[in-house]
Amino acid sequence: MLKENKMTVNGGDQGRVFHHYEMWEEYQNGMWRSVSKEEEDKYFKEAVEFTGQADKYGHYMIEVIHKWPISCEQNLTNMSINRRAWIGHAACCLAFGCPEHIVRKAWWKLTDQQRKEANQQADMAITEWEEMQRA
Repeated sequence: MLKENKMTVNGGDQGRVFHHYEMWEEYQNGMWRSVSKEEEDKYFKEAVEFTGQADKYGHYMIEVIHKWPISCEQNLTNMSINRRAWIGHAACCLAFGCPEHIVRKAWWKLTDQQRKEANQQADMAITEWEEMQRA
């Protein structure tokens, strides 16, 4: 059993929180795993369909902020990453176990309008998470 490894850094990263990767729910649920070519093809088709449905995609982004507190703290306190992308990748992993690298490929199959709507959903989820942290 891992002991909690949480630290904050002052300076340029003030407010950023770090946890050991083995504590990240995204790691525990396979967001960074490798899959076979057959699995990748299956996940790719699912990811294109899923990410193109903004309401469903957004629902799982909200699920992420409630079900993955350690991963959210690790990633959403990091202002130097693409937080929209992270919450979207996490939503796909939570919803149907899709690894992150496949979601990145699927993103470019969406229309501009679908990407705009997905980003709006991500912004709402991130804002909700930030409000939860201030409460």
